[in-house]
Amino acid sequence: MNVVLNKAAVDNPQAVPVAVDSSSAAAANAAAASFAALLEKLDYLDETSVEQVRQAYRYADEAHLGQLRSSGEPYITHPIAVAALCASWKLDVQALMAALLHDAMEDCGITKSDLIDRFGAPVAELVDGLTKLDKLQFNTREENQAESFRKMLLAMARDVRVILIKLADRTHNMRTLSDMPRSKWGRISSETLEIYAPIAHRLGLNQTYRELQDLAFRHLHPWRYATLSKAVTKSRNRRRDIVQKVQTEVDAAFARLGMHVRLAGREKTLFAIYQKMITKHLSFAQVTDLYGFRVIVHSVTDCYTALGVLHQMYKPVPGKFKDHIAIGKLNGYQSLHTTLVGPAGLNIEFQVRTEEMHIVAEAGVAAHWLYKAKDADGAVAERLGTKWLQSLLDIQNETRDAAEFWDHVKVDLFPDAVYVFTPKSQIMALPRGATAVDFAYAIHSDVGDRTTAARINNEQVPLRTELKNGDVVEIVTTQGARPNPAWLGFVRTGRARSKIRHYLKTLAQNESAGLGEKLLTQALRAEGIEQLPDVQTQAPIWEKLLRFTGNRSRAELMTDVGLGKRIAGIVAKRLVVLLSEDGQRPDALLLTRERYSSHETVSQGSITLDGSENASVQYAACCRPVPGDPIVGYLGRGEGLVVHHAQCGVAKKLQHKDGERFIAVDWSDEPTRQFETGITVTVTNGKGVLARIASEFANSEADIVRVDMDDAMDTTDLRFVAAVRDQHHVEAVLRNLRRTHSVLRAFRVLPQPA
Repeated sequence: MNVVLNKAAVDNPQAVPVAVDSSSAAAANAAAASFAALLEKLDYLDETSVEQVRQAYRYADEAHLGQLRSSGEPYITHPIAVAALCASWKLDVQALMAALLHDAMEDCGITKSDLIDRFGAPVAELVDGLTKLDKLQFNTREENQAESFRKMLLAMARDVRVILIKLADRTHNMRTLSDMPRSKWGRISSETLEIYAPIAHRLGLNQTYRELQDLAFRHLHPWRYATLSKAVTKSRNRRRDIVQKVQTEVDAAFARLGMHVRLAGREKTLFAIYQKMITKHLSFAQVTDLYGFRVIVHSVTDCYTALGVLHQMYKPVPGKFKDHIAIGKLNGYQSLHTTLVGPAGLNIEFQVRTEEMHIVAEAGVAAHWLYKAKDADGAVAERLGTKWLQSLLDIQNETRDAAEFWDHVKVDLFPDAVYVFTPKSQIMALPRGATAVDFAYAIHSDVGDRTTAARINNEQVPLRTELKNGDVVEIVTTQGARPNPAWLGFVRTGRARSKIRHYLKTLAQNESAGLGEKLLTQALRAEGIEQLPDVQTQAPIWEKLLRFTGNRSRAELMTDVGLGKRIAGIVAKRLVVLLSEDGQRPDALLLTRERYSSHETVSQGSITLDGSENASVQYAACCRPVPGDPIVGYLGRGEGLVVHHAQCGVAKKLQHKDGERFIAVDWSDEPTRQFETGITVTVTNGKGVLARIASEFANSEADIVRVDMDDAMDTTDLRFVAAVRDQHHVEAVLRNLRRTHSVLRAFRVLPQPA
């Protein structure tokens, strides 16, 4: 008796190490492992291709020899079943070979180079991609799970066949999940519902999507599934005569017109019924659209003719007609949908489509292979979701963080679409809840970045306005405009979110690099060196400095200094040592002048602030300094320069604890913008008081950013955050407020000493 134990048994939940008797055990299951079951589905391939698939089968059969699944069947039955599913989608020969070999690589001691030698690089690459996917562990820890999603989606974006084979693999594993220990049902079913079913839906694999949902529901909630199944069976028996009558009447109506149609019955899946009951708080008896029919016709014109015939036969339910032919769904799905009131008041949904539309509806992206020969320009493939796959790679290029990537993408996995028009009548599909900014980024990232206003149906609207079906959207752009961080609070699509974040991140890094260069230059002057070494002529010095700091480039070092991740004084001292080794000595006169400047914190020089620093400099919300106030600068770890009022208690605590991170800062003589400050106004309660106060702010040319209030019996404290130019402007605002009727007192909120 030989005992075979290999890695596949550990990695694959359906593989188990077994003791294999060479006598009758394998022979008993030989029929289940037969290639004949797959051969029946390969009629669309030529003889050469079938032979290639046969060779892959033999190779896989030999690799998995001695392995059984949990059900007791030979392990090879699983790759055969996966390949058969792929064959039902008419996938090419490479995909079928990869499906048969998907568990063989590494797990059975077979390397990628072995597969390249035997079956060629394309097949080996597919198997390699699938092997990596199989090793993904969907842990409860969010970052690991997000990283797994990212790898899977990127593999899918590079070659969609990888995820098609993976979906076939998951479908067969779900079909045989009952053979697994019950303790694993919950995790595998939840994973299927949350990840694989949405991806199948997004790629238009409708049949796979429905099956995965039902199988997951069956194993996640066995009792609910059984109860609902019994209820549907009873309902089916009660209404069989009515449904049969509808089918007979519809067949007769089309026969009278001499119109050839194919009529197929359709029943709502148990999971879909369950979801409808949960989301709409319905009992089973209240779910009326359990049954439906698909009417398959020859041409698009026939679709609309058939719709007219149905509407003449039965009364349509208002608001239940949808034209997904004129406006196809995001995943390529096309059909006419209408719900009619049939005999005995039974609501019946009809879907009218052509044969091609039906194949796309069931197989989605996989239908591309069926039409590959007659679709040389790739129009079908593009319609079937490959644009979305390409967008995954675009988002990945801008987002290296796995959790952020998943945050962008998961929105697009659950699309409930709205369809809008450009001014030139081009239809665009966006997820429900999408705004004018999402629309702008869907057109082009440059349009999104330069968006300043939007018009919907020729009316000016806020950029956060949600789009509705049929809206005509026009975007107004300006050359100098750039994305607003506030947009992240309302954009809906992953593309828009990643483009905005990428732009702001790049902007912040550029500004931080500029600040870092300024800080390092001033710190170097304090050490007696006039300027930074030249990048071209003194490149070896920069290389040594980067080795010391651990940065990959000069720009990265400057950004780290600007963000406070590295202290400019320490970097400057190291740079002085390197320059000394190169023969450059500190200037004694410059050293003396810098050391005895008027600032106490001399080692890093002084930064002049005018408000144009944007993301690299923040003005602390705890004390809200304005030009004219005494200020100090704190170089926070990873947050850039934070400016505090010199009397701020928070700043004083930081100085005591982290004094080496403080640098001298001064106000510019001509600030370029307004700064926020806190103003409290105590008023007597009365009609129109707030309006008078707001008017006084406007007359004083101060903008109200935010207002809160505390009510007492007879008075109210109004706490404003206002934008002002400087200290003198604050005093002018306060004088005007104190003269206003009903104002008891008005004062600026100044920091409290520590």
